[in-house]
Order: sequence, then structure tokens, then C-alpha cells
Amino acid sequence: MTTEKQGSTRGAIAAIVAVSLAATLFLFWLIYVHPAPDAASVRYAFLPALNAAFNGLSAVALLVGYVFIRAGRIQNHRAAMSAAFVFSTLFLVGYIAHHALHGDVRYPLDAPLRGFYLSLLASHIVLAIVALPLVLVTFFFSLTGRIATHRKVARWTFPLWLYVSVTGVVTFALLRLARG
Repeated sequence: MTTEKQGSTRGAIAAIVAVSLAATLFLFWLIYVHPAPDAASVRYAFLPALNAAFNGLSAVALLVGYVFIRAGRIQNHRAAMSAAFVFSTLFLVGYIAHHALHGDVRYPLDAPLRGFYLSLLASHIVLAIVALPLVLVTFFFSLTGRIATHRKVARWTFPLWLYVSVTGVVTFALLRLARG
């Protein structure tokens, strides 16, 4: 790889990491600092379920994309992974909207499975923070035709992204069950 190409790659990856860090800091501010104008969750109460659906659809698209790439169906793989990216993006938009309106939603102190829920949520959050720049970097390498590097990064990105998508649905279900 030429020095110029290495420099542009480093610059792109640095930009991706910076944007991911800014997005993460914004979400933490939004959830834990920003006052929620509708803390009673009266308006747009459907958002958590919609967000869980987007996470579920992302997980399905990721699995379909995996099956396609294993079968050598590159165009189908690209379409499935693009769909997963769109679903995850829609989830993120809905997640931001929900937390901007409603703030943080807490698991009831006396509800069963609280320890399991908090452990699962912690792993979900930490891995979502890691997955965001990895997803963007993986797409960057694919879109710039660096397929060998794309494959190396995708080996890490795929299981993390899938885990985050699936645990997003599970944490929603657990929280919904606990809150009634």
C-alpha cells in the first residue's frame, strides 16, 4: 500500500473513531444528564418496541448476510449487510428519540432477574460502544475495495454486531416483562 493510501486510511479510521466517540459521549449525556421532557413515557410509547424490532431485523439481516458470503453470493451479501446497517441506523435514531423524550428507563429494584438483566445490559452497552467503530471501519474497507482487510476486520465485527443486536432485543423483553 502506498504511503498516500496509508495516510488516507489512517485519516478515515481516525475520523470514524472520532465520530464514534462523539456519538457515545452524546448518548451518555442524553441518557444520564439531559432532563427528559416526557419522563412518564406518554408520548411515542411505541419507540422501545420499534427499536427492538429494528435490532431483531438487523440480527436477521446479519445472519442472512453471513449465509450469503459463505455461499459466495457477494452481491446478496452486500445487500443483506446494507440492510443490517440500515436497520441498526434506524434503531439508533429511534433510541436517541426515545431517550431524548423519556430519559433513562430503570429496571425495577424488586423485579426478578435484575442481576442477569444488569449484567446483560452492561455487556450490551460496552460491546455496542466497541461495535460502532468496527462496523463503520468494516464498511469503509468494503466500500474502498480492500476486501482482504475487510474480511479480517469482519471476523471481529460480525459476532460483536450480532451479539449487540440480539441482546438489544433480549434486554427490551426483560425490561418489558419486569415493568409489566
